[in-house]
Amino acid sequence: QLQLVESGGDLVQPGGSLRLSCAASGFSFDTYAILWFRQAPGKEREGLLCISTRGYSTDYTDSVKDRFSISRDNVRNMAYLDMNDLKPEDTAVYYCAVDVGCGLTFHFKGLRGWGQGTQVTVSS
Repeated sequence: QLQLVESGGDLVQPGGSLRLSCAASGFSFDTYAILWFRQAPGKEREGLLCISTRGYSTDYTDSVKDRFSISRDNVRNMAYLDMNDLKPEDTAVYYCAVDVGCGLTFHFKGLRGWGQGTQVTVSS
């Protein structure tokens, strides 16, 4: 059974950094693309980044461009979201998800599965 478990969320000051981790199990990790998306209270889900099976990344939003990066370790079945220069507007629950590939745009309904999320709060 597909399972994704996010971790690493925390309270951080503006300008700070965090690394979120996504531990995957129950499926062939190296055959799926991995995505990160987030949802802030009262807002729509926002796709952030996707990484293909071969490690190519796709950006889904300009709001995190040059600040966030995505990576994966196909040996350890782990994916990561490195976040730098965090801003208060980055406060949200962050989720990792799987899909058959990285589309040109983010479609939540097309995802094959996602985790329970991890809270990131950016505040002084």
